[in-house]
Amino acid sequence: MSANHSKHYRKLEHMYLSARCNEYYQPEIKIADKSAEVIIPVGDKMFHAGGAVHGSVYFKALDDAAYFSANSIVMDAFVLTANFNIYLTRPISKGHMKAIGTVVHATRSQIIAEAALYDEKYRLIAKGSGTYVKSRADLTEEMGYK
Repeated sequence: MSANHSKHYRKLEHMYLSARCNEYYQPEIKIADKSAEVIIPVGDKMFHAGGAVHGSVYFKALDDAAYFSANSIVMDAFVLTANFNIYLTRPISKGHMKAIGTVVHATRSQIIAEAALYDEKYRLIAKGSGTYVKSRADLTEEMGYK
């Protein structure tokens, strides 16, 4: 891995962590070549009426991990989620959620990435896959890419 790639990953991590929505979720992120890991601590404010984490948090963790695995290979622009499919397999109500995203295919016009979401015992709780496209927006310090 080149120093430029490593610097790109660290800037993406900073951009992610500085996003206002993440003040609520308090996630951790680690980005590498064609991969990303996102950890979100579970809190009862995330629960639906049945006492487990709402599916929207599953979606966020999965899409964030797949998204940043995709943006890891795009050095000059912000990537957009074109679509994302999610499959919920198990509820979670304590501990943390860990999403692992990986690029599975990339062309000049789109990137396909998958993500798996695990509980703290490394049991699969959800899976997802999405298509990502390069936007016209450059990665800039104003968006936290620094």
